[in-house]
Amino acid sequence: MTAHPDAAALFDEAAAELRETSFRPDVVVREIPSPAGLAPYALALAADVRPDDHGDSAYGTGRFVLLHDPEEPPAWDGAWRIVAFAQAPLEPEIGTDPLLADVAWSWLVDALDSRDAVYHAASGTSTKMLSKGFGSLAQEGDGAQIELRASWTPEAPLRLHVQAWAELVGMLAGLPPGSEDVAVLGARRGGRG
Repeated sequence: MTAHPDAAALFDEAAAELRETSFRPDVVVREIPSPAGLAPYALALAADVRPDDHGDSAYGTGRFVLLHDPEEPPAWDGAWRIVAFAQAPLEPEIGTDPLLADVAWSWLVDALDSRDAVYHAASGTSTKMLSKGFGSLAQEGDGAQIELRASWTPEAPLRLHVQAWAELVGMLAGLPPGSEDVAVLGARRGGRG
């Protein structure tokens, strides 16, 4: 590994930018331990939509990891990489929509594009899951959830990328833009997800 004396300073600057980013009040973002071994430098954030007093969210959650490797891994096509995750429970009838997975991915792209967050080398999966309880879980009934896992190589400013991710987490949870003080409709609370 080649020494890159400015790498730590560059990462510290990027991390400070993300830590100073403001989010809508009903998407609570906090720093969490970073995954080990993915890159020499990493910062991880978690988001929960309208969490309860214990920090749990019945609406949706997400993870955002900023990675920096001055060696520029070929798959990244750059020195920076974002790995993002977002999931939310849904009503079962919404979970059966054949276009749901495509819509979830398009919401990520739209969130990035609406902020002019420049990126390339995007990849990911969008998964919809249906569940049915049996035995002692039968009373929880049917459930569904959507889950999006994505990664992309960002260009500065990185603040735009973390804001787009937070918007995606909120959108999957059923929060339209500007709905901070409005009840969530269509999101499944409790039960199986």
